[in-house]
Amino acid sequence: MQLKALRATAVDAALERARHYRLLNDPENAESICLDILQVDPGHQKATVQLILAITDQFDGGTGQVERARLHLPELTSNYERLYYDGLICERAARSFLKRGGRDSGITAWQWLNDAMQQYEKAEVFGTSECEDAMLRWNACVRTIDKHSLLPPLKDNFVVYGD
Repeated sequence: MQLKALRATAVDAALERARHYRLLNDPENAESICLDILQVDPGHQKATVQLILAITDQFDGGTGQVERARLHLPELTSNYERLYYDGLICERAARSFLKRGGRDSGITAWQWLNDAMQQYEKAEVFGTSECEDAMLRWNACVRTIDKHSLLPPLKDNFVVYGD
């Protein structure tokens, strides 16, 4: 079967529809719509962001999904957004591991949150005084670490920080 092409004049409405499907907890349809938009307008930044978010909405603790979301980071033209959304991908991966639970999920979540915080700190360098999103996400990571009493992995009976 062949996919049907979205008309260029329908891109804005389609993007709004993708946001709507994400709010309805239907990220698979949101992802599909974003892919349709990007077929018509490959450099569409808002569609790329929504695509990344729709993919992260589907995280269930698998690392393959992380790589699938990261594939779209180079399409973002802003250094800030590339770093910020990389951090968000890491943070959402951490949260999916926490939600799934199981052996070593806390250690894995700590590692993902640590990676997210590093990306958020890098993003802050490129941010503006009006946009504190990276700082807010960094704080959310710290609170999640505290709330779940997450610790870095042990290595030969020593705690490893930033290994």
